[in-house]
Amino acid sequence: MRKRTGALWSSFSYWWGRRSLQSRLVAAYIFIILGPCLLVSLYSYRAINNTYVRDAVDKNSYLLEMEKLHILNQIEAMERAAQMAYSDKVIQNYLVNESDPTLGELIDFNTTTFVNLNRIQFNNPNIEHLRLYSGSKEVHEIWPIIFREDRVSMEPWFQKALELNGQELWSFQSDDPDLMQRYSGDPPKGQPKVSLLREISIPAGHHVGMIQVDMLLSRFTPKTYTAVRDNQSQMFIAGDGMQLFTRSDNSFVQKYPELAGAIAGRLLKYGGTGEWDIHYKENGNSFLLIQTPLAQIGASLVNVVSMEEVMKDISHTRNLIIGLNIGFIFLVTAIAYVLNAFILKNLRRLTETMKRVRRGEVYTGMSIRGGGEVGELAHHFSKLMNTINTLVAQAVNKQALSKEAELRTLHNQIDAHFLYNTLENIKMLAEIENQRGISDALTSLGGMMRYNFKWSGEYVKLRDEIRHIENYIEVMNIRFEYPVLLELSIDALYLELEVLKMSLQPIVENSVKHAWSAGEEEPQNRTICIQLSEAEEDIFIAIRDNGSGLTPERLSELHASIYAKEEPGTDASGSAAGGYRVGGIGLRNVHQRLQLFYGEAYGLEVQSEAGKWTTVFMTLPKVLLTGDRQT
Repeated sequence: MRKRTGALWSSFSYWWGRRSLQSRLVAAYIFIILGPCLLVSLYSYRAINNTYVRDAVDKNSYLLEMEKLHILNQIEAMERAAQMAYSDKVIQNYLVNESDPTLGELIDFNTTTFVNLNRIQFNNPNIEHLRLYSGSKEVHEIWPIIFREDRVSMEPWFQKALELNGQELWSFQSDDPDLMQRYSGDPPKGQPKVSLLREISIPAGHHVGMIQVDMLLSRFTPKTYTAVRDNQSQMFIAGDGMQLFTRSDNSFVQKYPELAGAIAGRLLKYGGTGEWDIHYKENGNSFLLIQTPLAQIGASLVNVVSMEEVMKDISHTRNLIIGLNIGFIFLVTAIAYVLNAFILKNLRRLTETMKRVRRGEVYTGMSIRGGGEVGELAHHFSKLMNTINTLVAQAVNKQALSKEAELRTLHNQIDAHFLYNTLENIKMLAEIENQRGISDALTSLGGMMRYNFKWSGEYVKLRDEIRHIENYIEVMNIRFEYPVLLELSIDALYLELEVLKMSLQPIVENSVKHAWSAGEEEPQNRTICIQLSEAEEDIFIAIRDNGSGLTPERLSELHASIYAKEEPGTDASGSAAGGYRVGGIGLRNVHQRLQLFYGEAYGLEVQSEAGKWTTVFMTLPKVLLTGDRQT
């Protein structure tokens, strides 16, 4: 497969190379223009599509929230009606009564308490029924509110309400049956309703009866059963058991039989995971399913929005963009062809002249009117031989200069080797004289010189930088009565990590020179500790000394100097309390190098406690010397 692809590419390259310059320029113009046009068109199409969808979602979400607010108001009205009936002591006594009431008691109950029950429903005209069911067989039924519960004891919702032990049960029903069974034939089909059901227990745990507050769904959620014909959206309310209720006429469910199942499946998934997929497609038509939960009644309100009209507008816009692109490309192609033919006319004449010269014909000159690149090319072609001689002379001169540069580089290397050899000779003399301290110091100094002179790149291994620091400490300890102790807390596996060359040594040098106050008796137990840790693919190096530290004021000044965007000014003394430089030029240079090579997230941070210690924290990425992040 790879060979075949290579062969096809070679054939295309050969064919393409034999095309005329004019043809290739026209093709290049088309390619250059076609790419941006396609990208702009694709971006515009997606932006328009997202805008249409976002507007549709925002508009219908607002309508859904307004309908939800109306439903919450209806829920509150139904709960208030149920509570008023439940809390009436006279009603409770009437439902509990196991004996036959007297005529006077019935008249008194009917003229006072029953009137109040009717007033509850009268004050809430959206409530279809307020019914009280009694478990007593002696209770007198008073239509249309008070009934014996054996009329509804076989209803599915009755047992569910009993199991809740006095808590509210919301039940959605597809029709409103006639309890009195007043019709001998087939009763008229009722409308869907929602019922608030609650067991009456007096005292607690003793079943007395049931309260039922009904409201037709056409009043409970009017936009779901609206009579206004809208072919673009339709609301659904889903009750317990994922049963869907909506208008029957002009319904999406009739046209798209799988829509109801899709809504139920999404509601089931939403109840388990809290995730909701807003997009749905059936028979090539796209829909937006916008949902809001009705947690108080264990239901959900879903607004199904048809994207048919929106997709028509989007398709029209897409076709318009494609047509404009095609027309624009044809127009540019025609213009480019005409202009290239005019511009390249003189170039074709020059090409023919060069071919004749190559065949050995005598060059008699050529006249090209106008300037520009083609005119200059014709002018320089007439002086070709002189130019070749000049180029040959320049090549010889450049070769000589290159040899001179190589000799100069070799001479510099000889000078460096002379210094190394001299140090080795002095070291040997010291060893002959049994001056081991001088010999070790010369070894460390030689290592430092080689490390400084050999600058083959910006990055080195951490072990090389640590070795350079050890050489520096050994050289500096010559001048101290009490040497500076270098402590390393670095795992061996981190020694192969990449660090910037000369990034740690300036910090150690800063500690050696300034951590311990000058002019006093030389302190003992001077220690510099280097620790390395790792977190989240980053390396943290802490360089800590037990010097005199910095006051909070001096530490703040040092931070301002390190993080300054421009070179800060320094005072004449260049030192502050605790011995650290006020300007912090060395630390600032290291910080800027780290940010230059690794990014703004990396650099230095200084912490200190006056009279006790100072720690410089260096943050850098965990990278192998090859330049790859270590995984």
